[in-house]
Amino acid sequence: MYVRGLELVDFRSYPRVVVELGPGPCVLVGPNGVGKTNLVEALAYVATLESHRVATDAPLVRFGAARAVVRCAVVHEERELLIELSIEPGKANRARLGRSPVTRTRDILGALRLVLFAPEDLSLIRGDPSERRRYLDELLVARQPRFAGVRSDYDRVLKQRNALLRSAYLARKTGGSRGGDLSTLDVWDAHLARHGAQLVRARLDLVAGLAPKVAKAYSAVSSTQSGSAELGDGRPGPGAGRSDARISYAPSFGLQDDLEQALLAALSESRPSEIERGVTLVGPHRDELTLTLGEMPAKGYASHGESWSYALALRLAAYDLLRDDGIEPVLILDDVFAELDAGRRDRLAALVADASQVIVTCAVEDDVPAGLRGARFLVGGGEVQRV
Repeated sequence: MYVRGLELVDFRSYPRVVVELGPGPCVLVGPNGVGKTNLVEALAYVATLESHRVATDAPLVRFGAARAVVRCAVVHEERELLIELSIEPGKANRARLGRSPVTRTRDILGALRLVLFAPEDLSLIRGDPSERRRYLDELLVARQPRFAGVRSDYDRVLKQRNALLRSAYLARKTGGSRGGDLSTLDVWDAHLARHGAQLVRARLDLVAGLAPKVAKAYSAVSSTQSGSAELGDGRPGPGAGRSDARISYAPSFGLQDDLEQALLAALSESRPSEIERGVTLVGPHRDELTLTLGEMPAKGYASHGESWSYALALRLAAYDLLRDDGIEPVLILDDVFAELDAGRRDRLAALVADASQVIVTCAVEDDVPAGLRGARFLVGGGEVQRV
């Protein structure tokens, strides 16, 4: 799979720009602040319907414009598909596949498979558990788009349940009775347990598949020895690092074969505390993806270089897992080589050089290893020119 063309209208800093890309390495070069990341952010938004930089859609629309449009031509097995997305803050976004409108925007998920590594990914190691849950869920949806609906259903039920608990909490605090009726809480518990169990089961299976790939990728990227390593062949290669990177899923409730009943039991047990605090305390929204190096947690103990290597390993493992599914995703490396030492640069380049498409952004072209210097594009002044 690769992106053949990208058109943006009123997206971020661009009134309008058209970029003709191709398979293999594509390097976007330009000073900081000229809009390189805006281009790859648009591609990532098409793939995930979320921005890796902001939590809301409003900043994606150029100041003064009512909406932004992203058009993306994707080639897979010699067939081209046009994806069009209209982003309208305050309104429902609209989308088209092959020039035909889709019923729901999330119906475009899966049309473009993409893995993005960016400086913001350090938050996967150093940030809150929500960052790691988002990593899992985005990968889960990329592999099985139907889970976008499962996650949406869970979030909807969680919001309703929290509103009920909050109203009861406030009523108790003020000494009034209005809003204190919890008679429907059992109904919301059942809905939460049903959707939550699906999400937790899928995450557990995902982590089981990711774990060995994260270990191999970390070993390959973090090695201080010369040599390269291959992902996906079962061997870490001659450049294997000595630190052992491990991931595991840490649920907020006790696991058993019947996850729905386990979550229901946990909700029942935690109900007094939830009423006391006015919020749902157990469920997949409270779970954690645990990252360790050797016997130590990565968060708080990993050095700067180790954190970069771990974040890279998580993205490379996701890329490798998607490739195992039979569709090689587009890989984007957004302004990452400037942060890596020469050894890590070369090892990363060796791992991804054979990807169907690698899009690299950089301020200094010399930061990009020779193996990834393919088609070159100059970015600046609101334009993108191939040179």
